[in-house]
Amino acid sequence: MDRSEHARQAQDAEGAQPGDPLETAFARYQAELLGMLYYLLGNSEDARDAFQEAFVKCWRRREKLAEVVNLRAWVFRVALNVGRDFRGTAWRRRRRSLPDDETAVPASPNSPPETDLLRREQLALLEQALYGLRIEEREVFLLRQNGDMTYEEIAQATDLPVGTVKTRMRLALEKLRHSLDSHRD
Repeated sequence: MDRSEHARQAQDAEGAQPGDPLETAFARYQAELLGMLYYLLGNSEDARDAFQEAFVKCWRRREKLAEVVNLRAWVFRVALNVGRDFRGTAWRRRRRSLPDDETAVPASPNSPPETDLLRREQLALLEQALYGLRIEEREVFLLRQNGDMTYEEIAQATDLPVGTVKTRMRLALEKLRHSLDSHRD
């Protein structure tokens, strides 16, 4: 089996539909990619900008799609690298964006206001705990949780050994548990 056939099978296994596989992948993983980028960059405006930039970078390299074995891992890797670039740019670090409004966490039409308030408080605590992680731990956690990637896929996407990925995930989970437990007390 040649590489292009293997790539096509990988894309089919990923649930790609007829049409452009890149557009399909970005449409399919949009929520996970935006979530990862949001927690990597700290605000939704930068996350949306990075998402668009990641798509453009992938689009410019679309002739290499036949060589891509795991389309999902490749897309997440490009998005992660774009997020790192955005985070590392000095003018973006100093820039203050408008705070994300509370509509980012939609209220459930059937739940009482206390439940929605409690949910928002819990999400705020989780967000605060995520920002307390080292960036390396946060990246692995976000790829695993938002990207729903296996440790092997994360290792491939980040050019890290699988053992390092597992260690970073374990440390992230320990820190998150500690942070969230300390708020319960």
